[in-house]
Amino acid sequence: MQYVYGALLLHSSGKAIDEQGLTTVLTAAGAQPDAAQVKVLLASLEGVNIADVLAKAETVTVAAAPAAAAASDKKEGGGAAKKEEKEEKGVTEEEAAEGLSALFG
Repeated sequence: MQYVYGALLLHSSGKAIDEQGLTTVLTAAGAQPDAAQVKVLLASLEGVNIADVLAKAETVTVAAAPAAAAASDKKEGGGAAKKEEKEEKGVTEEEAAEGLSALFG
């Protein structure tokens, strides 16, 4: 994963994503880069427009966030009112302490 982060750092700073640059970034971060893994990453990034991939990922994330919130709200059954009701029906501290004392004799 650190190799991908290094490539993203080079991309965001406007530098060329090449073997020397990636090795330099990883070394500066305190990692000991493996030349074979650097070459594999560079080969897999060949022909990839990183800006487009990041833009698509951002769009998917932004579109998924409201849907996830709505699904979570439906799952909980309506939100805050139900949550407060559940908290009121919760176990008191005394009841919890009694239960724990049964465990430890």
